[in-house]
Amino acid sequence: MTAETTTPAAPEPALPENPLARALRDLCQRMFRRSLWVYHANSGGCNGCDIEVLNVLAPHYDAERFGIRLVGSPRHADVMLCQGPAMRATAAALRRAYDAMPEPKLVFAIGSCAGGGGIWFDSYAVLGPVEKILPVTYYIPGCPPRPEAILYGVAVALGAVPKKAAPVEFRQMVYPFPRYHPGAGPHQLKPVIYEAP
Repeated sequence: MTAETTTPAAPEPALPENPLARALRDLCQRMFRRSLWVYHANSGGCNGCDIEVLNVLAPHYDAERFGIRLVGSPRHADVMLCQGPAMRATAAALRRAYDAMPEPKLVFAIGSCAGGGGIWFDSYAVLGPVEKILPVTYYIPGCPPRPEAILYGVAVALGAVPKKAAPVEFRQMVYPFPRYHPGAGPHQLKPVIYEAP
């Protein structure tokens, strides 16, 4: 019995990319960072996140200096800012607004309700987080998130600022005093003591 040896097929050479197409794509990506048109959508909730988003768009924080502009129609928007949980009553309208947005489009889930359902997660009127209706691109947590956090989240998503994350360190909690065994009672002469290492 002889084993046949096969040689793998040579990969096809990649076609050279058109320099004009590459330059146009790079230009569009750079300009997308500087001119975000935002559609503000609330699918239900307490309106705490709405107030903070409107704070971001007000003159005090002046999001327009970064090219972020509020528009009244999803047909003109690049980004949808979603607040509140996904409600049964507003799910179809939210999906229609998302479908009306031109490509490329981003969806930001702002606040605890949009990210996980919030305090209404088990209510009969709530479907859950917004990601059950729309493909969420970025999450900005908080209840409600501060305006600075919203601006920072948008800036990180666009690559305008570097992402900062604190390192996480897990360790066993050490008590400065000995802990007594909860089952130790008066029938034991000497209680069991757990000493700190």
